[in-house]
Amino acid sequence: MNTNGKDGVDVIVVGAGNAAMCAALSAREQGASVLVLERSPETERGGNSTFTDGVIRFAYESVDDIIAISEPLTPEELATSDFGVYPQEKFFDDIVRVTEHRTDPDLCEIVVKESKAAMQWLKKNGVKFVPNFGRQSYRINGRVKFAGGGPMVVNGGGPGLMEAHYKAAQRNGIAVQYGAWAQDLIFENGVVRGVVAGVGSETKRIPARAVVLACGGFEANAEWRARYLGKGWDLAKVRGSKYNTGDGLAMALKIGAQPAGHWSGCHAVSWERYATDFGDPAITANFQRHSYPFGIMVNANGLRFVDEGADIRNYTYAKYGHIVLEQPGQFAWQVFDGQVAYLLRDEYKTRQVTKVTADSLEALAEKLEGVNARKFVETVREFNATVDTNTKFDPSVKDGRATHGLALPKSNWANRIDTPPFEAYAVTCGITFTYGGLRIDTRAQVQNTSHEAIPGLFAAGELVGGIYYFNAPGGSGLTSGAVFGRIAGREAALAAAAM
Repeated sequence: MNTNGKDGVDVIVVGAGNAAMCAALSAREQGASVLVLERSPETERGGNSTFTDGVIRFAYESVDDIIAISEPLTPEELATSDFGVYPQEKFFDDIVRVTEHRTDPDLCEIVVKESKAAMQWLKKNGVKFVPNFGRQSYRINGRVKFAGGGPMVVNGGGPGLMEAHYKAAQRNGIAVQYGAWAQDLIFENGVVRGVVAGVGSETKRIPARAVVLACGGFEANAEWRARYLGKGWDLAKVRGSKYNTGDGLAMALKIGAQPAGHWSGCHAVSWERYATDFGDPAITANFQRHSYPFGIMVNANGLRFVDEGADIRNYTYAKYGHIVLEQPGQFAWQVFDGQVAYLLRDEYKTRQVTKVTADSLEALAEKLEGVNARKFVETVREFNATVDTNTKFDPSVKDGRATHGLALPKSNWANRIDTPPFEAYAVTCGITFTYGGLRIDTRAQVQNTSHEAIPGLFAAGELVGGIYYFNAPGGSGLTSGAVFGRIAGREAALAAAAM
């Protein structure tokens, strides 16, 4: 097959998740012919995006911005919902704050400034959005208040998002090749001119005028996790696709692409202790355990080890999985009492839980597998004695209801754990995606180790480095994928047309 870039398609997109399909559609809008190469079979398509709950964070100034992208809202929903506002400045500050001021300011600014336009573009292309009632909201004095900067969710969650993407691809004549394992870039005279992929039992050289890498990080590669994230990370559960093993990163680094970002960091959450090793679209959503701000977490020694109320869940959940992994045995128990049971998210009410209940703390302690029962009871009693009960409890905001006098405080939503029935849930660490990736410029073009653009090579999604360090605001990963997917696809098409 000729590989001089004059034959074949204009743009190859490697991967078939949210970022990849945004890139494919964006390139097609520019008139380019597009081929998507997806390693998985069609039945497992969609990458990590399929496993998300579909929240996409974006900047908005008023309820009119919400109405503009939402499926029709009833007069009652509009009258009783307080969506607040989330200006660009707040979105930018949230990313800067949780990444400890390390985020690339240019890339971060693009994510923020283009976020609303990306939502509108997704809607135009068939993605349906609805208010995130129940999971991102609380009813306070008859009004629904949304917390944490993520009031909208894709109807049907991650699967709904990806189904909309594939329908858009089909309408626009974008070809998707499943079972195509991209293994190398065709790199000739300093220019990327296609991809070498394993398709069935064959190895094929597939020429193209530009390539977009959007095939995820290395979170499903246990050996790479241990190498880059450190000791114990090979033991973490993988929340999403088993096909995200770093192939795109390896291909690009091989031709001199520059690594960037937090290679020893990742997005990781509290996860069902006995979850499957990799994501399963049918049940994975039931493995998350995100109501910890309303209780306490204890380790095998019966001790608390983190400030469960340090911030709104959307700004802590992506880093608390790391801390669970560091505990003895790589597990913890989330503990709640009858006062807050009504606040537990839906995943706590499914079959996929390791749960124990009791009518006394002493009885609960005996049921906490692997935990020092005596020390647990002491921990809870010490905690209860320090709760500020004079401050009003409000789950929709950082309420300042804290403990006072503990070496490890709980800064918000502190309630005494003294009302039966008591219940506890066993958790471990679930890794979502890795933060280390490739350096790109503001056109999503991959840079080499001399800080020069690699002609013909673009990137989007999880394998872009430099945006996230230590932590990530909930819902912003899909935002980044959509924003840079659109840019990468457009720029790849323009580069292809110029050849």
